[in-house]
Amino acid sequence: MNSRFIKRTTAAASAAALTGAVLAGCGSSSSSSNPLAGGGASASAGSVTVGSDNFLESVLLADIYGQALAAKGYKVSYKLNIASREVTYGLLKSGAITLKPEYNGALLAYLDSVAKTTSPQTSTDQVDAAITKELDPSLEVLNPSTAQDNDTLTVSKATASKYSLKTGSSIADLVTALNGGPVSIGAAAEFQTRYQGILGLEQAYGLKASQITFKSLDAGGTLTETALSQGAVDAGDLFTTDPTITQNGLVTLTDPKNIFGLQNVLPLANKAALNSTGVAALNAVDAKLDSATLLALDVKTQTDKQDPATVAKAWLSSQGLI
Repeated sequence: MNSRFIKRTTAAASAAALTGAVLAGCGSSSSSSNPLAGGGASASAGSVTVGSDNFLESVLLADIYGQALAAKGYKVSYKLNIASREVTYGLLKSGAITLKPEYNGALLAYLDSVAKTTSPQTSTDQVDAAITKELDPSLEVLNPSTAQDNDTLTVSKATASKYSLKTGSSIADLVTALNGGPVSIGAAAEFQTRYQGILGLEQAYGLKASQITFKSLDAGGTLTETALSQGAVDAGDLFTTDPTITQNGLVTLTDPKNIFGLQNVLPLANKAALNSTGVAALNAVDAKLDSATLLALDVKTQTDKQDPATVAKAWLSSQGLI
Protein backbone atom coordinates (compact mmCIF):
# COMPACT_ATOMS: atom_id res chain seq x y z
CA MET A 1 0.00 0.00 0.00
CA ASN A 2 1.22 3.48 -0.72
CA SER A 3 1.23 4.42 2.96
CA ARG A 4 3.94 1.85 3.59
CA PHE A 5 5.81 2.97 0.48
CA ILE A 6 5.70 6.55 1.73
CA LYS A 7 6.95 5.48 5.15
CA ARG A 8 10.02 3.93 3.55
CA THR A 9 10.78 6.79 1.19
CA THR A 10 10.87 10.56 1.09
CA ALA A 11 10.68 13.05 -1.74
CA ALA A 12 13.61 12.66 -4.09
CA ALA A 13 14.61 16.29 -3.79
CA SER A 14 14.78 16.10 -0.01
CA ALA A 15 16.78 12.89 -0.15
CA ALA A 16 19.24 14.38 -2.58
CA ALA A 17 19.76 17.35 -0.32
CA LEU A 18 20.44 15.03 2.59
CA THR A 19 22.91 12.77 0.81
CA GLY A 20 26.11 14.46 1.87
CA ALA A 21 25.10 15.03 5.47
CA VAL A 22 23.64 11.57 5.98
CA LEU A 23 26.53 9.69 4.46
CA ALA A 24 28.98 11.64 6.56
CA GLY A 25 27.35 10.12 9.62
CA CYS A 26 26.87 6.56 8.38
CA GLY A 27 28.14 3.88 10.73
CA SER A 28 30.35 1.01 9.70
CA SER A 29 31.05 -1.94 11.94
CA SER A 30 34.17 -3.02 10.10
CA SER A 31 35.26 -0.24 7.78
CA SER A 32 35.83 3.47 8.13
CA SER A 33 36.01 4.07 4.38
CA ASN A 34 34.04 6.87 2.81
CA PRO A 35 30.88 5.36 1.25
CA LEU A 36 31.21 7.79 -1.64
CA ALA A 37 34.59 6.38 -2.54
CA GLY A 38 32.83 3.68 -4.55
CA GLY A 39 34.20 0.31 -5.44
CA GLY A 40 32.34 -1.75 -2.87
CA ALA A 41 34.77 -4.52 -3.69
CA SER A 42 34.10 -7.20 -6.23
CA ALA A 43 33.41 -10.82 -5.41
CA SER A 44 36.91 -11.77 -6.59
CA ALA A 45 38.29 -9.72 -3.68
CA GLY A 46 35.89 -11.40 -1.29
CA SER A 47 34.51 -8.10 0.01
CA VAL A 48 31.06 -6.52 0.17
CA THR A 49 29.68 -3.31 1.62
CA VAL A 50 26.21 -3.83 3.05
CA GLY A 51 23.97 -0.80 3.37
CA SER A 52 20.54 -0.16 4.83
CA ASP A 53 17.75 2.37 4.69
CA ASN A 54 17.10 4.54 7.72
CA PHE A 55 14.76 2.39 9.79
CA LEU A 56 15.53 -0.33 12.30
CA GLU A 57 14.14 -3.33 10.43
CA SER A 58 16.34 -2.49 7.44
CA VAL A 59 19.37 -2.32 9.74
CA LEU A 60 18.47 -5.72 11.23
CA LEU A 61 18.13 -7.31 7.79
CA ALA A 62 21.43 -5.79 6.67
CA ASP A 63 23.10 -7.40 9.68
CA ILE A 64 21.51 -10.75 8.85
CA TYR A 65 22.65 -10.66 5.22
CA GLY A 66 26.11 -9.35 6.10
CA GLN A 67 26.80 -11.94 8.77
CA ALA A 68 25.63 -14.75 6.49
CA LEU A 69 28.19 -13.61 3.91
CA ALA A 70 30.92 -13.21 6.53
CA ALA A 71 30.37 -16.85 7.50
CA LYS A 72 31.24 -17.77 3.90
CA GLY A 73 34.53 -15.92 4.01
CA TYR A 74 33.56 -12.50 2.73
CA LYS A 75 35.09 -9.42 4.25
CA VAL A 76 31.98 -7.43 5.16
CA SER A 77 31.74 -3.74 5.96
CA TYR A 78 28.53 -1.91 6.81
CA LYS A 79 27.04 1.48 5.98
CA LEU A 80 23.87 1.37 8.03
CA ASN A 81 20.92 3.70 8.56
CA ILE A 82 21.93 5.77 5.54
CA ALA A 83 18.73 7.38 4.27
CA SER A 84 15.72 6.54 2.12
CA ARG A 85 15.60 4.54 -1.11
CA GLU A 86 16.26 7.63 -3.25
CA VAL A 87 19.76 7.70 -1.77
CA THR A 88 20.56 4.03 -1.22
CA TYR A 89 19.47 2.92 -4.70
CA GLY A 90 21.85 5.45 -6.21
CA LEU A 91 24.67 4.24 -3.98
CA LEU A 92 24.09 0.70 -5.21
CA LYS A 93 24.30 1.82 -8.82
CA SER A 94 27.54 3.68 -8.14
CA GLY A 95 29.08 0.76 -6.25
CA ALA A 96 29.45 2.74 -3.02
CA ILE A 97 27.46 -0.04 -1.40
CA THR A 98 27.06 -3.46 -2.97
CA LEU A 99 24.10 -4.98 -1.17
CA LYS A 100 21.03 -3.87 0.77
CA PRO A 101 17.76 -5.41 1.98
CA GLU A 102 14.68 -4.46 -0.01
CA TYR A 103 10.90 -5.01 -0.18
CA ASN A 104 9.82 -6.05 -3.64
CA GLY A 105 6.51 -4.18 -3.86
CA ALA A 106 7.95 -0.92 -2.54
CA LEU A 107 10.98 -1.24 -4.82
CA LEU A 108 8.75 -1.79 -7.83
CA ALA A 109 6.66 1.24 -6.89
CA TYR A 110 9.86 3.28 -6.79
CA LEU A 111 11.06 1.96 -10.14
CA ASP A 112 7.91 1.99 -12.20
CA SER A 113 4.34 3.22 -12.18
CA VAL A 114 3.02 -0.31 -12.76
CA ALA A 115 2.76 -0.74 -8.98
CA LYS A 116 0.41 2.24 -8.78
CA THR A 117 -2.40 0.66 -10.76
CA THR A 118 -5.72 0.00 -9.07
CA SER A 119 -5.16 -3.75 -8.76
CA PRO A 120 -1.85 -4.81 -7.14
CA GLN A 121 0.57 -7.37 -8.50
CA THR A 122 -0.80 -10.84 -7.78
CA SER A 123 2.29 -12.98 -7.26
CA THR A 124 5.84 -12.64 -5.99
CA ASP A 125 7.16 -13.94 -9.32
CA GLN A 126 5.17 -11.28 -11.17
CA VAL A 127 6.51 -8.50 -8.96
CA ASP A 128 10.10 -9.70 -9.19
CA ALA A 129 9.90 -10.11 -12.97
CA ALA A 130 8.63 -6.54 -13.26
CA ILE A 131 11.46 -5.33 -11.03
CA THR A 132 14.06 -7.10 -13.15
CA LYS A 133 12.81 -5.28 -16.26
CA GLU A 134 13.18 -1.90 -14.55
CA LEU A 135 16.40 -2.35 -12.57
CA ASP A 136 19.64 -0.68 -13.51
CA PRO A 137 21.54 -3.32 -15.53
CA SER A 138 24.31 -3.44 -12.92
CA LEU A 139 21.86 -4.63 -10.24
CA GLU A 140 19.88 -7.76 -9.48
CA VAL A 141 17.38 -9.04 -6.93
CA LEU A 142 17.98 -12.46 -5.39
CA ASN A 143 15.42 -15.01 -4.22
CA PRO A 144 12.65 -13.43 -2.14
CA SER A 145 11.78 -14.61 1.34
CA THR A 146 8.20 -15.30 2.34
CA ALA A 147 8.62 -12.61 5.01
CA GLN A 148 6.54 -9.54 4.25
CA ASP A 149 6.20 -6.15 5.90
CA ASN A 150 2.88 -5.08 4.52
CA ASP A 151 -0.42 -3.40 5.28
CA THR A 152 -2.98 -5.69 6.89
CA LEU A 153 -6.46 -5.84 8.30
CA THR A 154 -5.83 -6.64 11.95
CA VAL A 155 -8.62 -7.15 14.49
CA SER A 156 -8.72 -6.30 18.18
CA LYS A 157 -8.52 -8.96 20.86
CA ALA A 158 -12.22 -8.52 21.65
CA THR A 159 -13.22 -8.83 17.99
CA ALA A 160 -11.08 -11.93 17.55
CA SER A 161 -12.75 -13.52 20.57
CA LYS A 162 -16.27 -12.50 19.52
CA TYR A 163 -15.93 -14.04 16.06
CA SER A 164 -13.57 -16.93 16.93
CA LEU A 165 -10.76 -15.52 14.79
CA LYS A 166 -7.22 -16.75 15.34
CA THR A 167 -3.85 -16.88 13.62
CA GLY A 168 -4.52 -18.09 10.09
CA SER A 169 -8.06 -16.73 9.93
CA SER A 170 -8.75 -14.67 6.82
CA ILE A 171 -10.54 -11.46 5.94
CA ALA A 172 -13.18 -13.69 4.36
CA ASP A 173 -13.68 -15.41 7.73
CA LEU A 174 -14.41 -12.05 9.35
CA VAL A 175 -16.86 -11.05 6.63
CA THR A 176 -18.67 -14.38 6.99
CA ALA A 177 -18.80 -14.05 10.76
CA LEU A 178 -20.20 -10.52 10.53
CA ASN A 179 -23.13 -11.88 8.51
CA GLY A 180 -23.98 -8.41 7.25
CA GLY A 181 -23.47 -6.79 10.65
CA PRO A 182 -21.48 -3.64 11.42
CA VAL A 183 -17.74 -3.29 11.90
CA SER A 184 -15.58 -0.31 12.81
CA ILE A 185 -12.26 0.12 11.02
CA GLY A 186 -9.47 2.55 11.88
CA ALA A 187 -6.79 3.54 9.38
CA ALA A 188 -5.32 6.47 7.48
CA ALA A 189 -7.88 8.58 5.63
CA GLU A 190 -6.79 7.27 2.21
CA PHE A 191 -7.80 3.73 3.27
CA GLN A 192 -11.37 4.76 2.46
CA THR A 193 -10.72 5.34 -1.23
CA ARG A 194 -8.07 2.79 -2.23
CA TYR A 195 -8.27 -0.75 -3.52
CA GLN A 196 -5.69 -1.55 -0.84
CA GLY A 197 -8.43 -0.61 1.63
CA ILE A 198 -12.21 -0.37 1.69
CA LEU A 199 -12.58 -0.67 -2.09
CA GLY A 200 -10.72 -3.98 -2.04
CA LEU A 201 -12.60 -5.20 1.02
CA GLU A 202 -15.85 -4.53 -0.83
CA GLN A 203 -14.88 -5.73 -4.31
CA ALA A 204 -12.80 -8.78 -3.36
CA TYR A 205 -14.39 -9.87 -0.08
CA GLY A 206 -17.94 -8.55 -0.24
CA LEU A 207 -17.71 -6.39 2.89
CA LYS A 208 -20.22 -3.66 2.13
CA ALA A 209 -19.25 -0.05 2.71
CA SER A 210 -22.60 0.39 4.47
CA GLN A 211 -21.43 -2.07 7.14
CA ILE A 212 -18.33 -0.04 7.94
CA THR A 213 -17.96 2.75 10.45
CA PHE A 214 -14.64 4.33 9.49
CA LYS A 215 -12.38 6.17 11.92
CA SER A 216 -9.63 8.27 10.36
CA LEU A 217 -6.45 7.53 12.33
CA ASP A 218 -2.99 6.97 10.82
CA ALA A 219 -1.05 4.61 8.55
CA GLY A 220 -0.12 1.76 10.85
CA GLY A 221 1.05 4.17 13.52
CA THR A 222 0.45 4.95 17.17
CA LEU A 223 -3.16 6.08 16.77
CA THR A 224 -4.25 2.87 15.06
CA GLU A 225 -2.17 0.72 17.42
CA THR A 226 -3.74 2.37 20.46
CA ALA A 227 -7.28 2.20 19.09
CA LEU A 228 -6.94 -1.53 18.39
CA SER A 229 -5.22 -2.30 21.67
CA GLN A 230 -7.93 -0.47 23.63
CA GLY A 231 -10.77 -1.92 21.56
CA ALA A 232 -11.84 1.49 20.26
CA VAL A 233 -12.12 -0.04 16.77
CA ASP A 234 -12.89 -3.59 15.71
CA ALA A 235 -10.21 -3.69 13.02
CA GLY A 236 -7.42 -1.53 11.67
CA ASP A 237 -4.55 -1.23 9.23
CA LEU A 238 -1.28 -2.29 10.88
CA PHE A 239 1.94 -3.44 9.26
CA THR A 240 2.74 -7.12 9.47
CA THR A 241 5.91 -6.69 11.51
CA ASP A 242 4.39 -4.33 14.09
CA PRO A 243 5.32 -5.67 17.57
CA THR A 244 2.01 -4.33 18.91
CA ILE A 245 0.26 -7.25 17.23
CA THR A 246 1.85 -9.89 19.44
CA GLN A 247 2.06 -7.74 22.54
CA ASN A 248 -1.65 -6.96 22.74
CA GLY A 249 -3.30 -10.14 21.53
CA LEU A 250 -4.30 -8.71 18.16
CA VAL A 251 -4.95 -11.00 15.20
CA THR A 252 -3.78 -10.17 11.69
CA LEU A 253 -6.12 -11.66 9.11
CA THR A 254 -4.69 -13.36 6.05
CA ASP A 255 -5.42 -11.81 2.66
CA PRO A 256 -6.00 -14.65 0.15
CA LYS A 257 -7.46 -12.20 -2.39
CA ASN A 258 -4.21 -10.21 -2.15
CA ILE A 259 -5.79 -6.76 -1.95
CA PHE A 260 -2.79 -5.44 -0.03
CA GLY A 261 -0.29 -6.56 -2.64
CA LEU A 262 3.14 -7.94 -1.83
CA GLN A 263 6.15 -6.67 0.12
CA ASN A 264 8.51 -9.65 0.26
CA VAL A 265 11.91 -9.08 1.83
CA LEU A 266 14.78 -9.81 -0.56
CA PRO A 267 18.39 -8.73 -1.23
CA LEU A 268 19.17 -6.11 -3.88
CA ALA A 269 22.77 -6.44 -4.97
CA ASN A 270 25.33 -5.17 -7.41
CA LYS A 271 25.87 -8.05 -9.85
CA ALA A 272 29.64 -7.83 -9.46
CA ALA A 273 29.46 -8.10 -5.68
CA LEU A 274 28.73 -11.78 -5.18
CA ASN A 275 29.93 -15.07 -6.54
CA SER A 276 27.77 -18.20 -6.57
CA THR A 277 28.70 -19.00 -2.96
CA GLY A 278 27.53 -15.60 -1.78
CA VAL A 279 24.28 -15.84 -3.74
CA ALA A 280 23.62 -19.29 -2.29
CA ALA A 281 24.27 -18.00 1.24
CA LEU A 282 21.70 -15.20 0.86
CA ASN A 283 19.19 -17.49 -0.80
CA ALA A 284 19.55 -19.86 2.15
CA VAL A 285 18.75 -17.01 4.53
CA ASP A 286 15.62 -16.04 2.65
CA ALA A 287 14.49 -19.65 2.45
CA LYS A 288 14.17 -19.59 6.25
CA LEU A 289 12.96 -16.03 6.79
CA ASP A 290 9.17 -15.80 7.10
CA SER A 291 6.82 -13.13 8.40
CA ALA A 292 6.42 -14.67 11.85
CA THR A 293 10.19 -14.81 12.26
CA LEU A 294 10.68 -11.23 11.12
CA LEU A 295 8.01 -10.05 13.54
CA ALA A 296 9.68 -11.90 16.40
CA LEU A 297 13.06 -10.39 15.52
CA ASP A 298 11.51 -6.92 15.31
CA VAL A 299 10.10 -7.35 18.81
CA LYS A 300 13.61 -8.05 20.07
CA THR A 301 15.11 -4.97 18.42
CA GLN A 302 12.24 -2.48 18.56
CA THR A 303 10.57 -3.37 21.85
CA ASP A 304 13.27 -5.12 23.87
CA LYS A 305 15.92 -2.73 22.49
CA GLN A 306 18.42 -5.50 21.75
CA ASP A 307 21.32 -4.80 19.42
CA PRO A 308 20.35 -5.74 15.83
CA ALA A 309 23.73 -7.35 15.14
CA THR A 310 23.36 -9.55 18.24
CA VAL A 311 19.80 -10.50 17.31
CA ALA A 312 20.91 -11.30 13.76
CA LYS A 313 23.74 -13.53 14.96
CA ALA A 314 21.52 -15.47 17.36
CA TRP A 315 18.91 -16.16 14.69
CA LEU A 316 21.43 -17.16 12.03
CA SER A 317 23.08 -19.52 14.52
CA SER A 318 19.74 -21.05 15.49
CA GLN A 319 19.06 -21.81 11.81
CA GLY A 320 22.47 -23.31 11.13
CA LEU A 321 23.31 -20.51 8.70
CA ILE A 322 26.52 -19.44 10.44
